[in-house]
Amino acid sequence: MLRGPPDERSPDELLAFGVVNLDKPPGPSAHQVAGWVRDLADVTQAAHAGTLDPKVTGCLPVLTGAATRLSQVFLEGAKEYVAVLELHDDPPADVEAVVSEFEGPLYQKPPRKSAVARRLRVREIYDLDLLEVKDRQALLRMRCESGTYVRKLCHDLGLALGTGAHMGHLRRTATDPFDDSTLVTMEDLADGLVRWREDGEDDWLREVVSPAERALTHLPEVTIAPSAAEEVAHGAQVYAPGVIDAEEADEGQLIACYTPDGAAVCLGTMVGDPAAEEGVVVELERVLV
Repeated sequence: MLRGPPDERSPDELLAFGVVNLDKPPGPSAHQVAGWVRDLADVTQAAHAGTLDPKVTGCLPVLTGAATRLSQVFLEGAKEYVAVLELHDDPPADVEAVVSEFEGPLYQKPPRKSAVARRLRVREIYDLDLLEVKDRQALLRMRCESGTYVRKLCHDLGLALGTGAHMGHLRRTATDPFDDSTLVTMEDLADGLVRWREDGEDDWLREVVSPAERALTHLPEVTIAPSAAEEVAHGAQVYAPGVIDAEEADEGQLIACYTPDGAAVCLGTMVGDPAAEEGVVVELERVLV
């Protein structure tokens, strides 16, 4: 069954396909936080978008209900962090110049305690800014490719500076398409749910829980006819005759398909010309209805 327009869903429908841009507190793991959201919202499942270590705070989008099918979209976007670099000696005079050299592609091997295989891989640092230096601490802001190990970056910066260094406090300020301008706390979520369940007021709940389509705004869009969406719901590919409109996308790029009223239908990869008269345009990755 196709969903209705995102802005017209009931609170139950919102929680069944929603996303919370959560400000993760220090202490619990990302998995624990997702479990708390699941229990508070009383949904069957919830999933966090991108692991944060227990001590790390900040932007942790949590998907609720059927929206957990969207978790792969957060591998497509960039991440932004603010980190304290704890130097093991006084900083050299050229600290800013050394830091700037770490912008661009970097070789990284995951730490021993990571959950992935420790194979050498390349991750890109899009921007790396030195915000402040005080005594033996340097405040850094970085925008980087998903999967970058900031702790390893801090270690390598220490070697390049000749002082040695390790990562101090770390806060994630953005994970595309979310940033810290719309963060909500666990208390905000609990308050919104209480006001709705006890008083029947859902205005605050709608402030803290967004339709899951909000998590797709960084992906190219393809609009398909409702009849085509019904076929996709049963596993069909997206064929050219069913395409109403399409944003520009590279072949093989992950895209999101919507009905004309803005409801998400599926994720897929662009494999054909949306302007063609026949043939497959989008190959299914994940059905969302």
